[in-house]
Amino acid sequence: MKTAPLIGISRHRLTTDGEGVTTLVAFHGCPLRCKYCLNPQSLHSEGIWKHYDCMQLYEEVRLDELYFLATHGGITFGGGEPCLQSDFIYEFRQLCGQEWQLSVESSLNVPQENIEKLLPVIDYYIIDIKDINNDIYQQYTGKENEKVLNNLHYLIEHGKNEQIIVRTPIIPVYNSESDVDNSIRLLKEMGITQFDRFTYKTLNTYQP
Repeated sequence: MKTAPLIGISRHRLTTDGEGVTTLVAFHGCPLRCKYCLNPQSLHSEGIWKHYDCMQLYEEVRLDELYFLATHGGITFGGGEPCLQSDFIYEFRQLCGQEWQLSVESSLNVPQENIEKLLPVIDYYIIDIKDINNDIYQQYTGKENEKVLNNLHYLIEHGKNEQIIVRTPIIPVYNSESDVDNSIRLLKEMGITQFDRFTYKTLNTYQP
């Protein structure tokens, strides 16, 4: 059975990672090196909390199944980058069944085959787009955003646009209100309708 490294599990989250009561399962590992990383422990080997296989994780999180069913909640996979663990998440869905809502908090900066694997098992996508301007994105994350936009197009083409919330942050030093306005305008043209606009806190600075 597939195993995955985690940096933590957070229970009883209410309307912060999707609908209803959710449990956040945060994976270790991320392709980005964001300057204000919320979870820098996901980037270093000493940041691994535990390794779980799907059954071990299922047995732990099913303690809150009554909350999930009563509130239309479930599991939100974050990190790090959860879409790097698409095989694990796919296998987990086979264990938990269809009644739990499964969400991913993702940058989408992963190979498209990872997104294809998740397509039949994920209910909601919370996508941290950073900025749609590639220069700004690359300065902030260390990567280009070509995969991000290609994967976003893929999800929209497969009818997932109503299940997507895109986070469009103001990132101090890196972008501005007008940059965010431009990102939202272009994302609306693509078919995105739900946005989470906010300002990043800048307490954590990534150190390679």
